Amino acid sequence: QLQLAESGGGLVQPGGSLRLSCTASEFSLDGYVIGWFRQAPGMERVGVSVSSSSGVTYYADSVKGRFTISRDNVKNTVYLQMNSLRPEDTAVYYCAARRSASVTPTWLMTNLYDYWGQGTQVTVSS
Repeated sequence: QLQLAESGGGLVQPGGSLRLSCTASEFSLDGYVIGWFRQAPGMERVGVSVSSSSGVTYYADSVKGRFTISRDNVKNTVYLQMNSLRPEDTAVYYCAARRSASVTPTWLMTNLYDYWGQGTQVTVSS
């Protein structure tokens, strides 16, 4: 079974940057759509960005121009580079995977994925 692990979260000041990593153990992420999601306290989990194996990407409007999703097939890792962070970006960030050759903006919905990581906390505060 595909197991995902997020890392890279932490405390950062507004305007700062963080890079999150999503790594799979034992199985290649090739052929999987990978999504990044976040859940703030008291809120529903929402989509942030998704990426297909071929490099097609989509972003939530709230992070466009600030976040970038990328994949390193050698390291079997998907990254979320987060720049110009704001206090409202504070949340637990999760990565998720589902096997598919293609992706559409619909994949920003949380109920499409089969595998989830445990999450990593991102706190943006001065």
